Amino acid sequence: MSAQTPAAAVRSDISSIVIRPAHADDAEAIARVRVDSWRETYHGMIPQAYLDAMKIEESRMLWEKVLTAGSTAVGVFVAERGAEIVGFGSGNMLAEPKHGFDAELSAVYVRREFQRAGIGRRLVAETAVALSQRERGASGLIVWVIAGNKGARAFFERISAELVIEQAFQWDGMDLVEAGYGWRTLGALTASLPGIPPPGTILQ
Repeated sequence: MSAQTPAAAVRSDISSIVIRPAHADDAEAIARVRVDSWRETYHGMIPQAYLDAMKIEESRMLWEKVLTAGSTAVGVFVAERGAEIVGFGSGNMLAEPKHGFDAELSAVYVRREFQRAGIGRRLVAETAVALSQRERGASGLIVWVIAGNKGARAFFERISAELVIEQAFQWDGMDLVEAGYGWRTLGALTASLPGIPPPGTILQ
């Protein structure tokens, strides 16, 4: 009898994963997930020298700053299994709408061994709901992916995002192509997830 993969084990016991708002003490774990995910995901899409030069400490400082700023325009959530953070998602309100969207999903990463267990969708949904509950609540959400990232594109298409645009852009001096996906309404993200209130619900 073959052993279960981590993702299969998580799917059989989804209650083992807790999605919660991130706090400053999570900054290092978030940074580690982000750097490891970039190195795995973008191998062959981004120059290897850039990926090798990524530093967890620099990313930790960035996330610590985000998490201690107290901004009501930003939402960050982590996926936690026991004492281990296995993924995170973040989003923010936009000062000016982009392509008709007033909020942006800025990141969603899940460790490879925990993917395909529904964690990414829950992180996206929780982020969307949190942004919709702000004083100037989000009504739509856009996310950007490198156009060659087939896995990310398939993920967002599975959770009802529409392809909005593909365009050239620069990242740290690199010429790349990005694809923008979006949700014009946020209900589709939460409809099939028990325990997550509809977007716009005001929690007391």
